Amino acid sequence: MKANQVRRLNNLYRRRTPPAFVVSPELAKAVSRLSFEIRRQIGLLIDRRGWITHVIVGNHQTIVIPNLEKYRSGGGRLKGLRCVHTHLQHDPLTQDDLMDLALLKLDMMAAITMDKEGRPDHIHTAHLLPKGRNGENWRILPSLPPWAPDIDCQALIRSLESEFARKVRSQKVKRKWERALLVSVTAAPRGVAEDSMVELRELAESCNIAVVDTVIQYRQKIDPRFLMGEGKLSQLVILALQKGADLLIFDQELNPSQVRSITDLTDMKVIDRTQMILDIFAQRARSREGKIQVELAQLKYLLPRLVGKGTAMSRLTGGIGGRGPGETKLEVDRRRVRNRIGHLEKLLREIQKQRGQRRARRNKRGLPVISIIGYTNAGKSTLLNTLTKSSVLAESRLFATLDPTSKRKKFPRDVEVIITDTVGFIRQLPEELITAFRATLEELEDADLLLHIIDISNPRFADQVQSVERILESLHLDKIPVLRVLNKQDRVDPMTIKKLARTLDAVAISAKDERTLTDLLDKMELQIKRIMRRKTSANEARPLLAVS
Repeated sequence: MKANQVRRLNNLYRRRTPPAFVVSPELAKAVSRLSFEIRRQIGLLIDRRGWITHVIVGNHQTIVIPNLEKYRSGGGRLKGLRCVHTHLQHDPLTQDDLMDLALLKLDMMAAITMDKEGRPDHIHTAHLLPKGRNGENWRILPSLPPWAPDIDCQALIRSLESEFARKVRSQKVKRKWERALLVSVTAAPRGVAEDSMVELRELAESCNIAVVDTVIQYRQKIDPRFLMGEGKLSQLVILALQKGADLLIFDQELNPSQVRSITDLTDMKVIDRTQMILDIFAQRARSREGKIQVELAQLKYLLPRLVGKGTAMSRLTGGIGGRGPGETKLEVDRRRVRNRIGHLEKLLREIQKQRGQRRARRNKRGLPVISIIGYTNAGKSTLLNTLTKSSVLAESRLFATLDPTSKRKKFPRDVEVIITDTVGFIRQLPEELITAFRATLEELEDADLLLHIIDISNPRFADQVQSVERILESLHLDKIPVLRVLNKQDRVDPMTIKKLARTLDAVAISAKDERTLTDLLDKMELQIKRIMRRKTSANEARPLLAVS
């Protein structure tokens, strides 16, 4: 590009558009002439005061709009910028133009077409709609003459934004809660997908996120880049704008390239199911051990997702600055995350060693161990409190308990045991969490009996049982004796409870009501006596085998 053309590009910044105009006639003429000369599209981003914030030079077919994440968005607001660009061919707004309008939540998109002499002949404009019409989420306005591109632009944008904001205010959500749109792209049967979304909503609410809408797209073949098509993604962004959501939460785990592809198309915050579970764990961790395990899981999840655009370190690691000649900030981020992971793994090994020593001392005393397991929010901590007259935190929300708690219990016939409460399981438990919580889950290896608590008031309890059993199998704990316990019997009719108790070979209780625990205590004591007799027999037989 010639020096005088570069100067003319820079001079565009000095031109201002009156508030009522999409673009001033003089500016339309200047940018069209320059675009015609260099045979490339030129784009201008104009703020609401009429000043140009960006000048973009593309190729003969397209322009690439830069990262606009520092500009306002969310809460039903538009970006505060309109894009005006040239078209070298005599084409109106293209599908790509409308996608950019939607995905970036621009105030307006305009394309200037030119005649054979390079003079502007029409200005084509479009804006988003607060409510879709005939399946379209934008409105393409009649073309404007370049010498009078006056549509009272400022008033139109204010009116649109007011309508967006009014729709957002009409939805009652808790103050200071983030608003999210839940998304699932799946080939699973409808019932399975809907159940998964119900659980995703519960996870979101446990994370203090208000769910404004849910979208399920059934696809036989998942798009490897975006999970869904670009058109569907643009519809999601517009729906999020109409609902006032500033967060997209995917039910499927997004790989690093998918996160990058989706965030390249839209400046909305994008997270997946795994990231939300990790965030819940981060909020709930209380002990030093729990905090170390959660931070380790978060960093292992974050490391492959550290990319150049929009990289933001977890709040656990603090702000990261560039240091060292030749290192980019991205490389420094990765190096520091790896160093931190190494340090946390060392701390966890020490904790693992201390736990092993405590378990050895406990085994020396010969006290049997009963571990309470089950799906998250099944009532494990409530049962521990009722059995041992303790006051462990028990709340009706997912993952209320993270740190394992052990209490002693003496049965009526002088059998004493240790009962341990553990972290709840969940479908698709993130691999990073299983790895990080290995020290905690190792407590289960020394259990003599597992109490599997099942919330039979939950319509998805059968799937939850399968999820717990799959996790036990993956941890090689499926050989430990299990006593199934049907909790919350007061919420289910008696005939159903009897049938389920026979089918699942389980005991029915209400964890809050001590009077319902008699049968459970008898079965626990019977099981423990059997296990201890078997252990004693094995210990007595061992020396004889050694002699032979």
